[in-house]
Amino acid sequence: MAQVPQTFFDALAVRTWCGLALETLGRAREEIDAINVYPVADGDTGTNLYLTVESAVAAVEAVFAGHAAGPAGAADPAPAGPTLADAVRAMAHGALIGARGNSGTILAQLLRGMAQVLADDAQAHADGRGLRLALRQAADSARQAVAHPVEGTVLTVASAAADAAGGAEGDCGSVARAAYEGAREALAATPEQLPVLDRAGVVDAGGRGLVAVLGALVETFTGERPRGPVASAGRVPEARASGPASGMSAPGSGEPASGVSAPGSGEPAVAHARVVPEPVGEEPAGAAAHAAVEPFDDPLTTCADPGDGIDAPHQDGPAFEVIYLLEAEDAAVARLRRRLDALGDSLVVVGGDGLWNVHVHVDDAGAAVEAGIEAGRPHRIRITHFGAHDVHTTGAERAPRERAQRAVVAVVPGEGLAGLYAEAGATTVLARPGEPPASGELVQAVRRAHAREVVLLPNDDELRHTAAAAAEQVRTEGVRVALIPTRSAIQGIAALAVHEPGRRFDEDVVSMTSAAGATRHAEVTVAEAESWTMAGICQAGDVLGLIDGDVAVIGSDVTATAAAVLDRMLAAGGEMVTLVLGDEVPDTVAEHLQDRVREGYLAVDTVVYRGGRQGSLLLIGVE
Repeated sequence: MAQVPQTFFDALAVRTWCGLALETLGRAREEIDAINVYPVADGDTGTNLYLTVESAVAAVEAVFAGHAAGPAGAADPAPAGPTLADAVRAMAHGALIGARGNSGTILAQLLRGMAQVLADDAQAHADGRGLRLALRQAADSARQAVAHPVEGTVLTVASAAADAAGGAEGDCGSVARAAYEGAREALAATPEQLPVLDRAGVVDAGGRGLVAVLGALVETFTGERPRGPVASAGRVPEARASGPASGMSAPGSGEPASGVSAPGSGEPAVAHARVVPEPVGEEPAGAAAHAAVEPFDDPLTTCADPGDGIDAPHQDGPAFEVIYLLEAEDAAVARLRRRLDALGDSLVVVGGDGLWNVHVHVDDAGAAVEAGIEAGRPHRIRITHFGAHDVHTTGAERAPRERAQRAVVAVVPGEGLAGLYAEAGATTVLARPGEPPASGELVQAVRRAHAREVVLLPNDDELRHTAAAAAEQVRTEGVRVALIPTRSAIQGIAALAVHEPGRRFDEDVVSMTSAAGATRHAEVTVAEAESWTMAGICQAGDVLGLIDGDVAVIGSDVTATAAAVLDRMLAAGGEMVTLVLGDEVPDTVAEHLQDRVREGYLAVDTVVYRGGRQGSLLLIGVE
């Protein structure tokens, strides 16, 4: 279904754009990672861009949620929504504090440049002229943030987008489309500007990511997804192996597990992604600076992303990537830039108004952090060693806790299911109704599992891109991760039931994937508003029965609707029925359904669980 277009650049347009950008980058993440060849093929540009935009989405959603709640004690039942300035500032701030890698850092500055224009607009919304100015400011401010810009990179693509937008007339849709086409043409020309891209037969990865973000902007204002960008200038380098399940299809979906869609595939868009992260904002003022030192497996890999506009470090370049947020005054940051530029390369400093994101490659990581301490208060310090594991990256000064060989990490929608999964040995991440986990929460769960091999069960089709980004992160830490793109907790239960840690990893993943794929899933829920469905028009308060994600039954009674759904599912055969009841559903519903199966379907067993506050009234699985 086409996205309903926004007329002006208001707060809702910002929210929609961020959500569509996250969805678009989720589809393109692996493709972008695969064409990452400059300066070396470290293959993380798409993932870094996705994580940066995910943080921006979270910040914008938090602003909308805050306005929806209204001030404490307020009597107004319908509080006003956020202003354009509120939304774009949140977007820029979220991107800044969540920026990953050179690509994400530069994207954060592009968004900040746009916010500087749009937040200063005295009008309630911005028109085409405002968008032209915002794109120009974005390109200029990003170029200024990079110590040594290189053409044929994301900076070149951003400048081309701003140039094309500057010559466009009309509303925001016309300007966005012109910017997209200008960026697309510039992207296709990047191999002519960087010989390493030409030799590999690819376009710039960072620029490819920016074109995806601008494509989401076009869709926001026109309701139409633009034609796909140029993926490569010839051949595409082989993607890094990403685990045995990286190429598997989602159970029941027929789609690649990678989440990458071909340009122009017509895959439905969403208005905004369901991402609600940890609270957005800086750490407490008194918090001590701390560093997260991460190993990186490839001894010849640096973290500069292709197309980031940064002078290319050689394979024998600096040993460490240092990133931190910095609270400091402008004058102190100017001095810091000079000092860090002398210490290393790939220097990018973005931000303003007292908060900065600092990124640099150096041999002396301690000196880079000390320079930040002299300039202000650094925090969220992240140090990545480019070489093989050593005392700095492995914690060899103390005996590490022994890792388990294999673990299962699963997202579950209710406390009851969380207990069930935990009893089966899985590490769980609770997804409360309306509060799906962000990729960072999944990464932390994998780390808690502390295993050499991890099977990840997202149990929600809308979490597949989030889970894929999380898997990519932990693979850089030496963990072997297989993502089984389960679309429901019921499919996760089926996969977990055949899990055998003693088998070879590949065999275990194949068996779990097959079990999940053989399980049809359904849910019974209540409609929140009038809407069109596959089964007709439903009204608010109607009971809906969804089979494999599509509305199949509209009713007024939970028991009758559930029985109709179950009959439809068992008409195609089945050996086992699983029922998961929400808190508000009485046991009599399960008893009625069990009796129906016992009387009408011979040799079909039924098992019943309590799911707790799981969002749906009832989950049904047939395998």
